[in-house]
Amino acid sequence: MAAFKNKDNGTWYVQFRYTDWKGERQQKLKRGFATKREALEWEREFLMEKQADVNMTFESFVALYERDIKPKLKLNTWLTKESIIKKKILPYFAKRKLSEITAKDIMRWQNEIREMRDCHGKPLSKTYLKAVHNQLSAIFNHAVRYFNPARQAGNMGAEERKEMLFWTREEYTKFSEAMMDKPLSFYAFEVLYWCGIREGELLALTPADFDFEKRTLTINKSYQRLNKQDVITTPKTPKSNRVIQMPQFLCDELQDYLKQLYGVEPDSRMFPISKSYLHREMDRGCKQTGVKRIRIHDLRHSHISLLIDMGFTALAIAERVGHESIDITYRYAHLFPTRQVEMADKLDSLKNEKGV
Repeated sequence: MAAFKNKDNGTWYVQFRYTDWKGERQQKLKRGFATKREALEWEREFLMEKQADVNMTFESFVALYERDIKPKLKLNTWLTKESIIKKKILPYFAKRKLSEITAKDIMRWQNEIREMRDCHGKPLSKTYLKAVHNQLSAIFNHAVRYFNPARQAGNMGAEERKEMLFWTREEYTKFSEAMMDKPLSFYAFEVLYWCGIREGELLALTPADFDFEKRTLTINKSYQRLNKQDVITTPKTPKSNRVIQMPQFLCDELQDYLKQLYGVEPDSRMFPISKSYLHREMDRGCKQTGVKRIRIHDLRHSHISLLIDMGFTALAIAERVGHESIDITYRYAHLFPTRQVEMADKLDSLKNEKGV
């Protein structure tokens, strides 16, 4: 490596040739360095990145991967990826060069991961196994798009659909009566059930999100507890930004609730609790009433199933809960009433009218 001084302005520059990740020879020129040392350091870093598939250890490349990918993701998303990388991938490949890792290495790694157990001593789920493999594949894709032993080895695991549970209106009513001894819990569950919002969306709500004259609730943020800190992020998807029309009784209830809060500001969290608090309250209410235990997220399913039962279309429901209509149709198809008999009867009527 060599650096050169520009005699006209006294700055330094580097000019060199290198082989890129496609195996093609390229030339690079970079000007404007204050010192020779800065110029040479930039050249070293540049070559390290461009020749990552040959010269870098897996561990070194992961550091570059983090630098490139982390700024593009929400913090909670990155922390999930980081956990998989540190616990399931780096222990096996950290000191290996990227170019030395083969499909056979990946398959041996897969076999070891499949034998692992979770914190409860149970085998890792197929969904989690798939996420682990996809993360390894993503790192190789980022390093060298045409060199991906993870893809050659084939995937492991499969996407699983968790059982969709929901409460009927009668079951929710019975549960909610048990929550009335704690206003915070009661009103939190009221919003979850009657608006169908997500946990994180609920916990991020502030008084400013409500317009009681128009009976609307604006969803534009989500709450996460990350690294022992409260973090407010954007909602799960762009579609999740939405305005929900509330029933009048819920508006009345929430206005009563706000009057009970001391010193609440327009931007204060209305439900300054954690997700674990909601889970404990769910346990308490179900134990007290005998209503079957469902997940907090299943209250969202309960709201959607209620709307389907009331006859609303997939498109209308999707707009309310922040989904694509195709997702509602696909995930909740078994809940929509069948129209096959009606279709057949109308075809009969059409045939008779035309005299065909």
